[in-house]
Amino acid sequence: MKIEKTERERIIRLVKQQVVPAMGCTEPICVSLCVARAAEVLGERPVAVSVFLSANILKNAMGVGIPGTGMVGLPIAIALGVVAGKSAYGLEVLKDVTPTDVEQGKQYIAERRVKISLKEGISEKLYVEAIVESESGHRATAVIAGQHTHFVYVEKDGKVLLDNRMPQGEEAGEDECELNLRKVYDFSVEAPLEEIEFIREARRLNESASRQALKGCYGHELGKTLSRPLGRGIMGDTIFSHILSSTSCACDARMAGAMIPVMSNSGSGNQGICATMPVVVFAEENHNTDEELVRALMLSHLTAIYIKQSLGVLSALCGCVVASTGSSCGITYLMGGKYEQVSYAVKNMIANLTGMICDGAKPSCALKLTSGVSTAVLSAMLAMQQKCVSSVEGIIDDDVDKSIHNLTSIGAEAMNETDRKVLEIMTHKS
Repeated sequence: MKIEKTERERIIRLVKQQVVPAMGCTEPICVSLCVARAAEVLGERPVAVSVFLSANILKNAMGVGIPGTGMVGLPIAIALGVVAGKSAYGLEVLKDVTPTDVEQGKQYIAERRVKISLKEGISEKLYVEAIVESESGHRATAVIAGQHTHFVYVEKDGKVLLDNRMPQGEEAGEDECELNLRKVYDFSVEAPLEEIEFIREARRLNESASRQALKGCYGHELGKTLSRPLGRGIMGDTIFSHILSSTSCACDARMAGAMIPVMSNSGSGNQGICATMPVVVFAEENHNTDEELVRALMLSHLTAIYIKQSLGVLSALCGCVVASTGSSCGITYLMGGKYEQVSYAVKNMIANLTGMICDGAKPSCALKLTSGVSTAVLSAMLAMQQKCVSSVEGIIDDDVDKSIHNLTSIGAEAMNETDRKVLEIMTHKS
């Protein structure tokens, strides 16, 4: 399929919108971003902040470390949005935070200036509303919906400065274009190299995060465990074990709140890591060319973006299912696979990982990423042997795009009750 220049440009815009640097877990950082914008509009330090959040934002922000603080959860993310956040930085809103800012944030929390509530009566899975008040009685509101950096409403003292809210039931989106797996593959392998070389930045950031993680003690230290003698004694000193270790290292650090930026995908740093590191490690150890690595990275990231188009930015389905499917495509390509083998890899992934729940962002996400990446390698190996789960098995269809939409319909629709039950469990622990 020849993709014309105008269509290529639309796809490139989409990738650049969805593959962006982020520091810290994107859900609490999204809340911090919204608070920072509201405080900037207010024009003075607020004396009180109230945030109203969708259930999925609340779920993903409860148990994750906030960069540079040594603390977990939303209160410190909100307080730092007030004290030191800069909305112009987007998902790196807290990158200038200092130890002094952290102490001020702790004091802000101790003074009971932060209130967190579940937003009732909304259908959006990604919704953040921040209301800030000044000592002099002024008030400002900012709302993010649909995408982690997408402001849809801003006002101060009743004067509306921005209103791009969608009708109830619709979600705001970016400049998306219609994709299918064939188009994703053809674009990735045929686009002029100079048009897609920007994806190298995903390698630079995420590889750096993985390496820096080895210097500290983050989360459950899964990546370090896999790289130690015990891990190598069990898993071996192989490409496979190196892929698992490098991927989980970056996740360990990110979920623990390290001040390490990563390249995200579709609003998730873990998805960005998972779409990047397996491809990078395999290419390096398989001695693929630089061009092959660039094209494989684009195939991996764009596949993840394509799947998320129908799944939604947040869902009950763990994002590693999406991103590891992308990395399986990239690895298959690096193995010498063509479109047929890539489609086989996708079907093999869907047959295995469908139904993995998202129970919030947390240090143990590294385990889920490792499960996804393990399956990515196995699926690619099977695909290269012309082995593919058939349409008589489970939710797999002869049409690979139909198989993808079977997956996303389960994640976006059928698992909604699962999502509610997960949040209920998480919020009612003794």
